[in-house]
Amino acid sequence: MPLQRLVAVTGVSGSGKSTLARDVLLASVQALVTQRATRAGRDAMAAGQFPALTGCTGLTGFETIDRVLEVDQTPIGKTPRSCPATYIGFWDTIRKLFAETLEAKARGYGPGRFSFNTGEGRCPGCEGQGIRTIAMSFLPDVKVLCETCHGARFNPETLAVTWRGKSIGDILQMEVDEAVDFFASMPAISHPLQLLKDVGLGYLTLGQPSPTLSGGEAQRIKLVTELSKVRDDVTRRGQKAPHTLYVLDEPTVGLHMADVDKLIRVLHRLVDGGHSVVVIEHDLDVIAEADWIIDLGPEGGQAGGRIVAAATPEDVVRAGTHTGVALAPVLARR
Repeated sequence: MPLQRLVAVTGVSGSGKSTLARDVLLASVQALVTQRATRAGRDAMAAGQFPALTGCTGLTGFETIDRVLEVDQTPIGKTPRSCPATYIGFWDTIRKLFAETLEAKARGYGPGRFSFNTGEGRCPGCEGQGIRTIAMSFLPDVKVLCETCHGARFNPETLAVTWRGKSIGDILQMEVDEAVDFFASMPAISHPLQLLKDVGLGYLTLGQPSPTLSGGEAQRIKLVTELSKVRDDVTRRGQKAPHTLYVLDEPTVGLHMADVDKLIRVLHRLVDGGHSVVVIEHDLDVIAEADWIIDLGPEGGQAGGRIVAAATPEDVVRAGTHTGVALAPVLARR
């Protein structure tokens, strides 16, 4: 499986794609990287003592990988306080901007004042959530807009402080498309915002409660979080960014065709940043864009579990596997 490439693990349903990519590759590399992270672990490896691997007798070539991450469609947070701005990490920079205004300094407000998680700045009615939950005895709980702050999450004193004519509450309710232009002069903020726009999430608000995000939206936000760490392949210290192995299990599920194209561009950007991407996929457009294909089969269940092809998309087509037959017309259109 080549590193620093986009690798697609393909095959009919039940052929062993997830077993290979997640249960064997991901788990085994994670165990090795975790052991190597400590001095005792490195000493053990130098003495030939390696952790027990999952589903395989040995694994080589992992030495250049610094971290392993599975990017799935699980929620980015379970409470309404969690949102894209806090998950990706640029909300702290926005809070500092407001704390540096003349109005905030005159009132003695620090960055903590502009946090809706804790502190005196948040709305006391909803405790910074923007909504209130009404318990129903025999029905599901009902969530309603907070009647105190009307969804702004902060108290009036905090909302009185503005930056470029906007309060901190206005910023939370701003859509990504608008925020990209609003923060254009602030690279630390505009860079992740532009990434959100690039992956097709320009319609989200910065304070969109995480429970309202779909699985596909949550997954793309996670990818943006990773992409925001890759800037010109170099960290601020002038060193290469840590080589990460990303594993994604059918990331195109639930995505429109236009969003699939955006996802493909994101995966290529991760590879261009010096990372390795392994994607378990049925979508033929994603498979056609892969640098390398690991095709499992020949069938599913007891007739599966074998690698029937390990090659470029063109060579898989020539091999005539089930994936190759389905992929042939897609490659012919390119």
